[in-house]
Amino acid sequence: MLTIIQLHALTDNYIYLLHDGESGQTAVVDPAIAPPVLAALSKYGWQLSHILITHHHSDHTGGIAALKAKTGCTVVAAASDLHRIPNVDLDVVEHDVVAIGQHKAQVIATPGHTSGHIVYYFADDGLLFCGDTLFVMGCGRLFEGTAGQLWASLQKLKCLPPETRIYCSHEYSQSNGRFALTLEPDNRALQEKMRQVNQCRANGQATVPSTLAEELATNPFLREDNQAVQQSCAGIGKPAAEVFAAIRHLKDQFSG
Repeated sequence: MLTIIQLHALTDNYIYLLHDGESGQTAVVDPAIAPPVLAALSKYGWQLSHILITHHHSDHTGGIAALKAKTGCTVVAAASDLHRIPNVDLDVVEHDVVAIGQHKAQVIATPGHTSGHIVYYFADDGLLFCGDTLFVMGCGRLFEGTAGQLWASLQKLKCLPPETRIYCSHEYSQSNGRFALTLEPDNRALQEKMRQVNQCRANGQATVPSTLAEELATNPFLREDNQAVQQSCAGIGKPAAEVFAAIRHLKDQFSG
């Protein structure tokens, strides 16, 4: 299995190191900054072979140049974002496969948060590195894409095996959970999830990763077909994509 090291950066970002012990290859996902990555590589005695980028925002790409200069690694990013992500060596599109040793990641296009957003799905390992498309009990804001695009992107992720572990790029779980409870206050799975989240944060612990099964039970952006969610956003009888858009609009106005 891949060894996964979760690094905290900036205010609420997560950076992930993925290490294949057999080949010695090591990838980093969305390095916001270089210093914690270089420190971890030194600590474990690993050599960086790949940088996997989900989208162009600076809090996901800020460490590329320094890491590339230091290690000579291969930078992987969406072909559609070559004009705004530096030092890309391998441009990919949906269904392409990126290998870290014997571990293969399928590229899935997930536009919405940005127009060129992609995620990396390691099917055999049951791992999804989803950047800012999907969060614990939440989803990304619509900076470039439409609600319809992001809804369609999330439908792709909903079809993955429920045991898939979800590694997102930000610690937003408490705020997301508080919003989710405004839509489904009687959801017992959501209540229990928030109890766990609050305990983790009180202890200074990460709430990531989640699993797809947990998200399907608690994340309102994956529950647009739930009657209680629909009622809370005046979505009864509306198409699923419109319900999703209404939920996203409510979240954009939420201040909790």
